[in-house]
Amino acid sequence: MTATPPTRRLRTEVRDRPGVDHAARAVALRVLARLRNAQLELVEDGGHRHRFGDVSSDVSAVVRVHRPAFYRALLGGSIGLANAYIDGAWDCEDLVALVRVASRNLDTLDRLQERATPVLGPLRSAAELWRRNTPARSRTNIAHHYDLGNDLFSRMLDDTLMYSCGIWQDGAQSLREASLAKIDRLCRKLALGPGDHLVEIGTGWGGLAIHAARTYGCRVTTTTISREQHAHAVEQVDAVGLADRVTVLLDDYRDLHGRYTKLVSVEMIEAIGSRYYDTFMAVCARLLVDDGLAAIQAICQPDRTLRTTRGSSTFINTHIFPGGICPSVESLLRSADRTRDLRLVNLEDITPGYPPTLRAWRENFLAHRHELDARFDERFTRAWLLYLSLCEASFIERRITDVQLLFARSAYRGERLPSWSDASSPATSRAAEGAVVA
Repeated sequence: MTATPPTRRLRTEVRDRPGVDHAARAVALRVLARLRNAQLELVEDGGHRHRFGDVSSDVSAVVRVHRPAFYRALLGGSIGLANAYIDGAWDCEDLVALVRVASRNLDTLDRLQERATPVLGPLRSAAELWRRNTPARSRTNIAHHYDLGNDLFSRMLDDTLMYSCGIWQDGAQSLREASLAKIDRLCRKLALGPGDHLVEIGTGWGGLAIHAARTYGCRVTTTTISREQHAHAVEQVDAVGLADRVTVLLDDYRDLHGRYTKLVSVEMIEAIGSRYYDTFMAVCARLLVDDGLAAIQAICQPDRTLRTTRGSSTFINTHIFPGGICPSVESLLRSADRTRDLRLVNLEDITPGYPPTLRAWRENFLAHRHELDARFDERFTRAWLLYLSLCEASFIERRITDVQLLFARSAYRGERLPSWSDASSPATSRAAEGAVVA
């Protein structure tokens, strides 16, 4: 299946405007003089050096400015700065450190955004409504990222093809082991067994569905709207002889039917849009039997940030995940409460696992980029390095977090929660032996 050429989406040319750029430089240097809690050095191609911030800080970064358009981009927010980077107007050897420097100085911006919400909020709501994730638009948005090509993701991820936070505990030493630990953690939270029928919203490339069926003996119905993911998952299910227990659909979550004992969704809810959290939770409740359990893993942002920035355009939701927005824990709980039939029974913060996961993805991407075809050119590489680095730094600084939430329907009467802390369980042992295959 042919992926859409990435270059078609990266129209980021940034042109120099000498007069404007000179003025922008003066303003930018004054703004940077207020830098706190980190250190930043700007090195211009002409030889000028500018140092800002706290020299004793544990976080520092050096930015090499190649073109004066950098300063105009700096004042233009994340999209402008990202476009300038993709276009080669500036470089930084440690993008993670640079984003950490920025993250430590965003409090002022956060306060300004909160104050501006009464004025900008209606405009952002209108923009969000215009770009809402209808089924047709959702398919287009998902194709933009996940249908880039399995050749890209097979080189960036481990052989489980899990594209979500790993759990680097219980002796996990590799990306694969961390991915398997995450899958098995979710399966054990759901107390899966041969009598269960699990529905998964967001197949990925089939790793969790295959692991659940092979290791726990349950039936699985899983769905994705990515054609590349669907084709790979079907192929893998057939290859491991599980077609009688795993059904892979190419359906929108809103079109799912039937009743299931358990439900799982791993970092899919970020793609649905904040207007659809109620819809998503209502679908979860509708699909579960009266005493069913739902495990949802989600990348979350603070509730205040969600309220003040929803509808805003950023580098991530324009270049990388169009239509995407991270929920807050509070927004998910409010939506679950409105179903009148889902209640939270457990929440686990697994954020510490994301920085090493993202670091491993970035290292894999750089190590194997020469194996990719010409579609994945230098501009694409710069965009994805920025994306992976931005996410890693944001988790380190906890601008965003990753959580696993376990919900139960109203008839659930478990005397105690399913146990997932026994590292020596048979399921874990089988996982370590390679229950998931790519």
